[in-house]
Parts: sequence; structure tokens; C-alpha cells
Amino acid sequence: MFFRKNKTENIPDLIGRLQEALEQSDAVIIGAGAGLSTSAGFTYSGERFQQYFSDFAEKYNFSDMYAGGFYPYSTLEEHWAYWSRYIWINRYMNAPKPVYEQLYNLVKENDYFVLTTNVDHCFQKAGFNKHRLFYTQGDYGLFQCSRPCCPKTYDNEALIRQMIQAQGYHIDSDGTLTLPERVTPHMSVPSELVPRCPNCGAPMSMNLRADNTFVEDEGWHIAADRYSEFLRRYQGLKILFLELAVGYNTPAIIKYNFWRMTAANPKATYACLNHGESYAPEEIKRQSICIDEDIGEILTQL
Repeated sequence: MFFRKNKTENIPDLIGRLQEALEQSDAVIIGAGAGLSTSAGFTYSGERFQQYFSDFAEKYNFSDMYAGGFYPYSTLEEHWAYWSRYIWINRYMNAPKPVYEQLYNLVKENDYFVLTTNVDHCFQKAGFNKHRLFYTQGDYGLFQCSRPCCPKTYDNEALIRQMIQAQGYHIDSDGTLTLPERVTPHMSVPSELVPRCPNCGAPMSMNLRADNTFVEDEGWHIAADRYSEFLRRYQGLKILFLELAVGYNTPAIIKYNFWRMTAANPKATYACLNHGESYAPEEIKRQSICIDEDIGEILTQL
């Protein structure tokens, strides 16, 4: 398959075409990848990593949050000290930049649906209707049994909050974490806070798709059915497939399906907003709008 970038049009012209597609579409299907949250300020390395994980970085020589998330800690108490911080700042704290709010303001008057591999809950916090969201890869806000013994998930906010506070952090009214002066955070949590499955007693794990233990619970299947019904309802009509910062870790979930559905529907438009990776197949060239720019900048101009 051959790809291309939009090089023959300048950014204002491309944004004008995208605005026209938004206004004329019968429905908008948003496909969102990790780069959307990166544009909103949810970075996993650098200053933000050092602010909350400098102790773990010094002890284990981590360079980013992902590395710490996969480390085989010797105790569950230390594992959950790391993961509770990770979950809190990436799920319960607000994103530093209003990118998701800008996106919501752009599409809220349209009939829309969101398909995303992101697990940070930013869409709902920005105002998107939860019945129009399908989080295919899980949610930082959910536990599941590590075995798993049953197809259930469990909200984790209350327990994660206790873990954070047990490490010495103060949680401000807006969810921001702060350390009191001269306090060094603990790198473990009390054993009684280690989450265990209420059904079988096994340790809990995160409801994140990493291997074949991922739990697709009732809510996951309901969201999948809603997405399928949305596609059926608008089959053959003017659909804008709005792909935002989707990379090549899991292209079959969003990118390849958007290409396939655009090719099958001559009334559809495919828009790819991705800084550095804005491509479309030659087969749907005339139906495509590819903008190689930071998403936050594009939304601001829109």
C-alpha cells in the first residue's frame, strides 16, 4: 500500500476543508490515539516524570513512566506505590492543556461517536457523552482480577486516593498532588491497601489491554455494540472519519478500519491530524484531508 502526505496545500487551506467537512457531515466518528493526550500535556517523561517519580527514577534508573510501569517490583506494596501515582496523575488529574475541551466544542453540535485507544478518561472529563465513547483498551480507573476469575471490573478511585495519601502526598481540591515541606514520599503502601479480587482473593491488576488476561466487562461490550449500531445507522451517508494522533502500535483498531470504511463509502471523508505521521492511502486520496501539525494548534485555528 502506498501512502502520501498533503504537501500541495497549505495549513489554512486544509483547515478550511476540514471545517467544511465538519459542517456538511451527517456524522463524525472520532478515532483518537495517544498523541491527542500528549498534545493536551499528558507526557510520560521529562519534567512531569521527574516531578512525581524522581525517587523511583533514582532507585531503578527509569527514564519514563512506561519503564516504571513494566518493572517487576519485589513486593506488591512497592508495585502499587508506583502505580497509584501513575494512575492518579494520568486519570484523576486534569490535563494541563484544554485540547479535549476544544475538540468537544468543535463537534458537540454534530452527531458524533468516539473510538479511542486512550485510557485516561479525558473525553468524559471534557464533556463528551459517555454513551458515545468506546474505550477499546481499558481504563486507568478500573481494577480487574489478575487471573482473571470473572469478567468484572471495579472502580479504583477511593483506594488509589488512600494509597496516594499513605505515601505522604496531599491531594488538592482540583486533584493536584503536592508534598508537604520536607516530606519524602514513601515508596510502598500499607499491605492492607493492596487490592485483591473480592471474588477469589487473587491480586488485582489494571484493566489495561496488555495480554490475554484483559477483561472485556459488560460495559465494554455495551460500548462496542453502541459503536457498531452508530456505524450501521450512518452506513452510506456523509461520515467524517476524524483520526487524531493515531500511531502504528495498534493501527488495526482505528486507522486501517477508517481507511477501509472511507474506501467503501464515496460520501465519506477521512481526516488525519497527526504531527509527523499524517498519511492516507492513494486509493482514498480525493476523500482525504491530511494535516501534519500539532493537534492543539489545529483545534485552536478551527
